[in-house]
Amino acid sequence: MSPEETPRVLTDLDDRIARTAPDEGGALWRLAESGRQLDANLVRLPPGAFVGEHAENDLDVLLLVVAGGGEMEDGFGGRRALAPKVLVWLPRTSRRSLRAGPEGLVCLTVHRRRPGMTVGVRPPSAGHTVPGASPDGGEGGGEVRGEGGEGPCMLDRVCPACGRLNERAGSGVCERCGEPLPSPGTA
Repeated sequence: MSPEETPRVLTDLDDRIARTAPDEGGALWRLAESGRQLDANLVRLPPGAFVGEHAENDLDVLLLVVAGGGEMEDGFGGRRALAPKVLVWLPRTSRRSLRAGPEGLVCLTVHRRRPGMTVGVRPPSAGHTVPGASPDGGEGGGEVRGEGGEGPCMLDRVCPACGRLNERAGSGVCERCGEPLPSPGTA
């Protein structure tokens, strides 16, 4: 059994939370093990912060409230109180928004890891022809494969000051409060 396959403690969530200021928002920890099939993030929304209504179109997500509290609204106007030890299943395509309470909201999210981007040749049965493309990279018509997934995470779009999930990637500043956003890869 290689070291990557050995069960081990990755972090102490209470310690992670205690080492950061209560008003510090964003990712406090993320699963970064090589070869993993899951993604997990410990995320804090500062007191009163709001993540606008959105949906994850490809992945089911488990959200475990670790500390603080708040409220989740589903896409139909239903509201659910969020408190420590509440586990929420967010099925793919479900609409939801989150609002942190006066103590903030710290959640552990877990989902299947998104596949990386790949480029290759689509099998002829796929039926997607791009004019001028050839399976062997030469000239002429052929099949092209457009496989892959989305970026691995959207934490670089979560404002550390107000907790808002920004609609546009790469804007550099929060669309709500104007604070600088984390750089991709450091979020």
